[in-house]
Amino acid sequence: MRELAAARPMTRTQAPDDAGRFARRSEGTVLAFDFGTRYVGVAVGDRATRMAHPLRTIDAEATAARFAAIAELIDEWKPVLLVVGLPLSLEGEEREITRRARRFARQLEGRFGLPVACVDERLSSSEAGTQLREAGRGGRTHKHLLHPVAAQIVLQAYLDEHGQAGAA
Repeated sequence: MRELAAARPMTRTQAPDDAGRFARRSEGTVLAFDFGTRYVGVAVGDRATRMAHPLRTIDAEATAARFAAIAELIDEWKPVLLVVGLPLSLEGEEREITRRARRFARQLEGRFGLPVACVDERLSSSEAGTQLREAGRGGRTHKHLLHPVAAQIVLQAYLDEHGQAGAA
């Protein structure tokens, strides 16, 4: 992955002491979210295969509708972990959207009782656009694919960094 290869998990909603133990003990399905104020891209992956796949876009500004759609996905996929992309500036600084993404991560953890990891998502949307164009699916016609592909890129970076449960 071009520029995104340098993306690494930056923070967690868990206490820092839990980070290593958490990363090693979790096996199973992982759902990832590319947070936006209207659109939330969703990807699914597995710790065993270490492969992420785009899933869908949630198109909802209302909190209740957004979390209802997420609840359906959690019921269907039964994830052991949720990953949220943090939209930082290119310099790595937090912006208003970063704070909103962190709040979204805390809400996920509180509502669903699942651990949530936050991951640097700089350039994931740009990379998603590039991948879609290279696959002949760029432009407005395929804009709905951008968000889940960005979530896939974030999740793949997380899986590449943390590998399979029990791996060093």
